[in-house]
Amino acid sequence: MSDGTVYGNQRPRIFTVPGLALSSAGEEAVELAARAGLRLDPWQQFVLDQGMGERADGNWAAPEVAVNVPRQNGKGGIIEARELWGLFVGGEQLILHSAHEFKTAKNAFKRIERLIRSCPDLHKRVKRYWQTVGEEGIELHNGQLLRFIARSGGSGRGFTADCIILDEDMILGDDAMGALAPTLAAVANPQTWYLGSAGIGHQSVQLGRLRRRTLEALEAGIPDPTLAYFEWSINEHRDECPRDCTEHDDVAAAESVLKSNPAVGYRLTLEKCKNERLTLGDALFARERLGAGTYPSDGSDTWQVIGEDAWRALADGDSQPADPVCFAIDVTPDRSHASICVAAANGSAVHVEVVDNRPGTGWVVERAKDLHERWSPRCWVVDAGSPAGSLIDNLEAALGVEVVKPKVREIAQATGQFYDAVAAGEIVHLDQAPLATALAGARKRDLGEAWAWARRGEGVDISPLVAVTLARWGLSVELQESESPAAPLVAWG
Repeated sequence: MSDGTVYGNQRPRIFTVPGLALSSAGEEAVELAARAGLRLDPWQQFVLDQGMGERADGNWAAPEVAVNVPRQNGKGGIIEARELWGLFVGGEQLILHSAHEFKTAKNAFKRIERLIRSCPDLHKRVKRYWQTVGEEGIELHNGQLLRFIARSGGSGRGFTADCIILDEDMILGDDAMGALAPTLAAVANPQTWYLGSAGIGHQSVQLGRLRRRTLEALEAGIPDPTLAYFEWSINEHRDECPRDCTEHDDVAAAESVLKSNPAVGYRLTLEKCKNERLTLGDALFARERLGAGTYPSDGSDTWQVIGEDAWRALADGDSQPADPVCFAIDVTPDRSHASICVAAANGSAVHVEVVDNRPGTGWVVERAKDLHERWSPRCWVVDAGSPAGSLIDNLEAALGVEVVKPKVREIAQATGQFYDAVAAGEIVHLDQAPLATALAGARKRDLGEAWAWARRGEGVDISPLVAVTLARWGLSVELQESESPAAPLVAWG
């Protein structure tokens, strides 16, 4: 690579593979793909070599292989090479190719059909190309079959497969896995391939599990015994990185694109990626091009910061806030949801409440203006360094007041104070689902000697939690400056 072309990283940032392989079928897969006219990039060859490692007994070293790489990098080439090998070299009787959408599965069928037809030696071994809608497949004269299906709660049931290819694995939940996973149970040496791009929250259930296993293995320094995992992504936040991560990457930097896109120099260019950022904005660009995903909890590690029992014990469905009140606003990193929350006195405790939690951000300023006119709050609080910071100018213009903008030190204080208030029983709430969900998935973000709420990593909308934390802090700051008689308020209209 001495022609001056800039290339993306050919090795993944996050990588684990069982240390049991003595040989690999990956080279055979690469050579067969080349015979069919599919020439693979070095990173694609690396994935096949490592993912198709074989133990001394001939079984797969990694029964599960996961490839997490941004879109348009060429994961389809890996799929096609693996499927060609399974049909024409590996002797796999049934390969199931599953995609989230029917059109994706159909496109994958068309691609591999063209590859096989372009190679006479392979084409002559085909008995039939199944073209029936919803039943696309390639059947060889010896009975081997490559079948393409769209995922559903029942797709895949009744089959016994040697290999399952799960494309678009960022949309893969328990129902689909429950239908597909048992198809491998009766096979002596099965293999499952998961391929997709960065996690998109609650829909990325299975990908989140695979990623957690990998990070836990890296943290322990012991490879996962059954999983080969490859992830091209950036270190967007230190608290989501493996233990050797010391810095986070700049979304705007060319180095970030190279780190997360191995196809740069082959089918992608830095210039095109730069234009994508202008179109998508930083949040979507970070996910779609730089691999900075969000992944749901598996349920076993929920309520890690504040215990569920402790939180539920403070619920009071009849609680009412009293004047003065303080509002706060927060927005999720991908700007998919926003929350307006309130804190107000309630005897010796502080009442916290989610006033509004909706998709998008276009509604926030008008809703805030309406609340401001109705309740004349003591203050509005927004973290200027957060995604909600972009709303501050319009908010101040609409309300005619200056928004309180806490510094990083004050945000850490606000989080600590909220935590302490819960422990001391000095919070009262209505047991609202958005706030409970946020607390269940909340994690800590290290700030040196203090911590704040981690905004990314679990696929949970924690904007209600961040907003009530800031609202309570704003109220306490304001109350230190003046005292007001407590007058009950009515419900938020």
